[in-house]
This record gives sequence, structure tokens and C-alpha cells, in this order.
Amino acid sequence: MRRTTARRPPVAGDACEALLDRCVSFLKEGGFSQLSLREIAAGTGTSHRMLIYHFGSREGLLTEVVRRIEAEQRAALTALATETDDPVEVSRRFWRRLADPALAPAERLFFEIYAHALYGRSWTEPFRASVIAAWASPVEELFVQLGYDHAEARRRARLSLAATRGLLLDLLITGDRDVLDAAADLFAQLVTAPPPANG
Repeated sequence: MRRTTARRPPVAGDACEALLDRCVSFLKEGGFSQLSLREIAAGTGTSHRMLIYHFGSREGLLTEVVRRIEAEQRAALTALATETDDPVEVSRRFWRRLADPALAPAERLFFEIYAHALYGRSWTEPFRASVIAAWASPVEELFVQLGYDHAEARRRARLSLAATRGLLLDLLITGDRDVLDAAADLFAQLVTAPPPANG
């Protein structure tokens, strides 16, 4: 049985970032989690050797694509939080963004890599290191801004992360948009309720 080795870090530079841009765009158009590296290369106008040079392996490429899309989502959440002081409205807008069918291919890939990470595949090490940590701090900060102390903000941030991913996984499997929109709205109201006053 062939061992999957850990991927090499992507080469820094404009060429690598431009290639990653093309791969992300290709994914968003239709997904490629079932495609070979050669098929991905053909779809993005490059060679499989160039993908290996920059990303180490097919798995390394997929991990980098997910990393990029996750970073885009965190930036979107930060931007939404500056548009309104209503935390429920921020949550509603972010859920609508996540529930957009255009993001479904990327989100299916996210959960596919998540499943591999559960089994400790070596190539998922960067994903495991960031899948919680990269989100926990910015979401925790949003709760601190709502008036929660850091300990409570940390608990609510982790709950929010787990609940949102659970709702999204449900949506991808069932397609029950109406009920899940309502569930996401209910969760937003519950988790962002003002902390009780000290009495």
C-alpha cells in the first residue's frame, strides 16, 4: 500500500498565487474533488507537473484551495460585522452567504477533507491545525464586542462554529433550505442574546 507523504509547502510568489486563483475559480464553477490532478490541470490551463511543483500533491492542492476559500469567508464575516451593530443581522447575512448554492462545491470539498482529517491523514496536518484555530479567535472577538467576558466569548465562539458547520452539512445533504434558514436564525438569536447583567 502506497503511503501518502505530507505535502511540501506551496512556493511563495505571484505565480503560485495566480495558479491558486485559477484552481479556486475552477472549483467554484463545478467542483473537482473527484477529478484527477491531470484533469484539474487541464481545467485550469496548466500541467499536472506544475501543480505538483507548487502544491506537492493533489491533496496538497485541495487543502490550499480550501484554505483560500476559508480565508475569504473569514474576511467576509469581518466585513459584515462592520456594516451593522445588530449581531443577529450579521449572523443572518453570513448564513445567507454560506448557504449560497454557488459555494456548495467548495463546501463539499471542505467536509471531504474534514473527514480525512478525522483519520489523521498526514496531508491534512495543515488543515487540522487551522480548521478550528483560524476561526476561533475572530469569532470570539465578536462576542467580546457584544459584552461577554473572554471565557464566555470563547465558549460561544466554539458553539457557533460547531452549530454553523452542522447546519451547513445538513443543508448540503438534505437541501431543506427553508427549515434550515429558520434554524440558523433561531440559533443566531439564542447565541447572541446579551449577557445577563451582574446582579
